[in-house]
Amino acid sequence: MAFKRILGRLVDAVPGANGAILADWEGESVDQVASMDDYELKVIGAHKGVILTNLRDVVRRLEGTDLKEIVVTSARMQVVIMPVTPEYFLVLTLDRSDALGRALFEARRCVVLLRDEII
Repeated sequence: MAFKRILGRLVDAVPGANGAILADWEGESVDQVASMDDYELKVIGAHKGVILTNLRDVVRRLEGTDLKEIVVTSARMQVVIMPVTPEYFLVLTLDRSDALGRALFEARRCVVLLRDEII
C-alpha cells in the first residue's frame, strides 16, 4: 500500500482533518494528503518535526523511554505528531473539534501501516 493511500485513508476517517504528512527526521515531506495548502502543510510538518525531536530528547533523558505522541492545540487547530520509526514521523492536522479521540485512534492505526510499509 502506498504512503499516499494510507495517509488519504487517515484524513478520510477523521472528521475535520485537513491534512496528513509523512516526513523524515529532517522535516522533509516523504508524502502527504491535504485539503489545505500543500506548502502550508509542509511548513507545519517541518516545524512539528523540530518539536518532536526536542521533546523526544527530553523524554529520553527524564524517563529513559521513547515519546509516543504529541498533541498541540491552538485556538483553531489541533495537530497530532507521532513517530513512525526513528527516521520518520506522522503529522495530522485537524480543526479544533471533538474528534481528537477519533484522530488519535486513527493516527495510531496509520502509524502501524506506515511502519509496515517502511520496514
